Amino acid sequence: MPNVVVGARTDVGRHRSLNEDALLLGERVWVVADGMGGHAAGDVASRLAVQSLRELDEPSELTPAQVTAAVLRANAALESYAGEHPEALGMGTTVTGLAEVSIGGEPHWAVFNVGDSRVYRYAGGELRRVSVDHSEVEELVAQGLIDAEEARTHPARHIITRSVGMRPAPAVDLWVLPQVAGERFLLCSDGLNSELPDERIAELLAAHGDPRAAASALVDAVLGEQARDNVTVAVIDVRGDGRGAGDEITVPRDLLEEDRA
Repeated sequence: MPNVVVGARTDVGRHRSLNEDALLLGERVWVVADGMGGHAAGDVASRLAVQSLRELDEPSELTPAQVTAAVLRANAALESYAGEHPEALGMGTTVTGLAEVSIGGEPHWAVFNVGDSRVYRYAGGELRRVSVDHSEVEELVAQGLIDAEEARTHPARHIITRSVGMRPAPAVDLWVLPQVAGERFLLCSDGLNSELPDERIAELLAAHGDPRAAASALVDAVLGEQARDNVTVAVIDVRGDGRGAGDEITVPRDLLEEDRA
């Protein structure tokens, strides 16, 4: 795989007493999870999901089907925990991540998502959100009823429509991208983008070439605002040889599903 340098930081924010976010910083998979369920289970949910997804770092080659299957196993792990711990009933977590996968024998990136945590791609001086939020405000934006700036402060901004831990199991969004030298990925919980507009996020990514400095600057910027939620970021720089031009690839459905034979 290409040379990858990672910087990450998490903070409880200014108004919460508990950090319900969790991070996975692996060799070929990186995940941000934002737990829900309050003191009873939010931090447990995100931690269980991250622990379950560590298995994605084990195979020498990973397929898109294995990524989606691992997220669904994380969903089952949360269901099982909630069944054994009544106080955790209703627990859930967002899961968003980046993993190296093999398509036709060539390495690619898989971006996967359930919930409203996000994956951005920064390349050529431009920031683009790869993932799609599973939230009520995202649906309002899609319908043209509110704009992106209004979504950041909308009363329903924390209501999500998919989460890991729900029943029935959620659909897992997955996008596959070629690997391109010089690109940068940003994974974050909504504690970042609910405080900072995309333009400010792009400015901070442009200002800090080191991913560790970029991650720290992003969290510092949130703490300079109201910081109403936990905030977690992971900045992943791709510094090896790239093979593609950065265009998204449509993956056949059978590559996203486990072989049932």
